[in-house]
Amino acid sequence: MTVPHILVVDDEPDIRILIREILEDENYRVSIAENGTTARQVWQNDPPDLLLLDIWIPDIDGISLLREWIQGHPKGAPVIMMSGHGTVETAVQAIRLGAVDYIEKPLSMAKLLLTVEKTLATSYELPSPSKIGERSPPLLEPAGKSLLMTKLREQARRMADDEAPILLIGEPGSGKNPFAQYLHAVRSSRCEGPFTAVDIASLKPESQDLELFGESLDHQNQPGILLEEGRRGTVFLNGIEALSPISQRRLYGLIDTAASMGTITSEQRFPRLVAATSVDLLQLVEAGRFQEDLFYQLSVLPLAIPPLREHPEDIPELLNYFVNLLVEQEGYPYRHFSVAAQNRLRNYNWPGNVQELRNLVRRLLIIGGGTEIGLAEVEASLKPISITGTPLSIDLGLPLREAREQFERLYLEHKLRETGGNVGKAAKLVEMERTHLYRKLRALGIDAKQLGNQE
Repeated sequence: MTVPHILVVDDEPDIRILIREILEDENYRVSIAENGTTARQVWQNDPPDLLLLDIWIPDIDGISLLREWIQGHPKGAPVIMMSGHGTVETAVQAIRLGAVDYIEKPLSMAKLLLTVEKTLATSYELPSPSKIGERSPPLLEPAGKSLLMTKLREQARRMADDEAPILLIGEPGSGKNPFAQYLHAVRSSRCEGPFTAVDIASLKPESQDLELFGESLDHQNQPGILLEEGRRGTVFLNGIEALSPISQRRLYGLIDTAASMGTITSEQRFPRLVAATSVDLLQLVEAGRFQEDLFYQLSVLPLAIPPLREHPEDIPELLNYFVNLLVEQEGYPYRHFSVAAQNRLRNYNWPGNVQELRNLVRRLLIIGGGTEIGLAEVEASLKPISITGTPLSIDLGLPLREAREQFERLYLEHKLRETGGNVGKAAKLVEMERTHLYRKLRALGIDAKQLGNQE
């Protein structure tokens, strides 16, 4: 049996070497290229069965190289695109050109391996230039067939027809991000542009202004997310309450200017804004911590995302949805919930909402055995996790950073012993991307194979 040949084209040495090592561990034959010139030499001398192609490479962009590959090899190997700076717009363009899939960085190695396996197992014929543009990714809706969710989607569709900012309000984990993406996707004039999600709390207050709005530095313009990167699409500002006072004032001015311009055109300078919060913004206004006029600008079109406990009839569908999603994307073994297990989860309070449900499904797929998830297994998973009494020899006199590294080393070594040194299984147990885990193990000086041999 011929071993599939995979060509990895990426300008980052660490990334392409890591991908090569992981793919070779899975018994693939792998070539690597740091630019378009080397990639052309490889595919001319040793045509690959699959290309993993980065969007940004030094001598030519990945989209142009994809087009060149398709035009020169109409019956050639399928292409999976990769990018750390990807947008919906780039993904749509790549799919329409003929790429079979698109994976964002930081790469999920589980998803990458599953995509590679499925792609190589499927017969693909690259589209002729005349067929380019006929393919488009499907539109995904927030899951749930309850009357509450049906009305909510209909309300979102009506809101998407207007250019005013939308404010999503809901408890943590209730699904504000999926609704923001849905609002972007159902808007025909915006869905071809990028969807850019920004977690405000992850930005340092002193750098928010630069990140969001950009500025001129040494006579060179440094673009910001709102004024450049996302201007033709939708920008999702999650955790809007964490905006610094300076950024609040600039955002108010941006929205005010956009409103004064009237009808949006394809050359519109400003993005469609969708903001989200899990707190009562009006209380922050009354406390002087949030700008009042910005609050009223953002709340022209409020959309309340209900907590999961208010639509428990959707829980069976959500369980099935996340099982299928994780099996397809992460390669977990398929399992189904018994009627008793589903009934128990319908009557659970879900303090962490949809995000907690997804995490529970992931945990049960990883640690469980058998095809059915029963009531006893669900009950055990709902119990709070306690680590009291766990013997960990950590020097509590160390500074926090060093103590944390010591704990991480002990914790990861324990998980690797549990899995016999299998990094992929350990990554699933710790709910960590395999790429990140490989890097963490290297940083901590942990040899997974050696730990596996100790069992």
